[in-house]
Amino acid sequence: MTTEAKAMKTLRDMVRWGASEFGRHGLVFGHGTDNALDEALQLVLHACRLDYSLAGEYLDCRITESEKRAIVSLFQERISSRVPAPYLTGKAWFAGLEFEVTRDVLVPRSPIAELIMNHFDPWIDYDQVGRILDLCTGSGCIGIAAAMQFPDAGVDLVDISPEALQVARRNVEKHHCEERVSVINSDLFDQVPADRRYDLILSNPPYVSRDEYNSLPKEYRHEPRIGLEAGEDGMDIVARILAQAGSYLAPGGIMILEVGASADFLLERFPEYPFVWLDFEHGGDGVFLLTREALVENR
Repeated sequence: MTTEAKAMKTLRDMVRWGASEFGRHGLVFGHGTDNALDEALQLVLHACRLDYSLAGEYLDCRITESEKRAIVSLFQERISSRVPAPYLTGKAWFAGLEFEVTRDVLVPRSPIAELIMNHFDPWIDYDQVGRILDLCTGSGCIGIAAAMQFPDAGVDLVDISPEALQVARRNVEKHHCEERVSVINSDLFDQVPADRRYDLILSNPPYVSRDEYNSLPKEYRHEPRIGLEAGEDGMDIVARILAQAGSYLAPGGIMILEVGASADFLLERFPEYPFVWLDFEHGGDGVFLLTREALVENR
């Protein structure tokens, strides 16, 4: 342990010092936090077996030597390996819910969370949502969060990765929604029952172009490539979804899909689609909406 670390006395000291160390070593954030202070706080709380319910005044409590060693160890691993904090703690938050995460899934961070919390108003009638599909579900965060907000709806979680679906199943059990949430191992719609119709299809699919993937900071390379990169322009998976999704939407149904910074590639490749780009109060972009009718007309 360095002399500087030994001088730290309180939780607040460790958060401040950790943030400074992260800045000094040029860490990149974007996996649940967007700055060094929040990242350091996440690791300090985890090391001390505390959570975000901790009142602010307790940050001035003194830490024990064993707690300090645990904190320093996490800081050192974060700096040396560039592993995002949620993979070190094994948990992340999405739409106000805690989810288990492993390196088999992307760290939850989609702006779709805000839409879920707002019940997709004004785009769909809350009372008419009976079935929801979370396509390319990963940890299951989008579908499970939707299930929590639509307690009368059935939800299907679909992913090609068996390892990701193991994480999703544990998250389904964690949130006690086994009776309404099903897990389907499928390459997009291949194993989804042909007669299944959804009022709402949600997806944060792989959409990163090959060049962009190759230039990503080290932190993002710890996430499964299959969940990020999707061909030369990032649109390989999106193209398949656009071609098939209309057949699985109920009349009046909508699809909401995230393409992030690849929006220009989408517009270049699919100029015929009437994409509705959604706005976010709390940050985020690159999420579009299409109606069933638009999907059927343009496929």
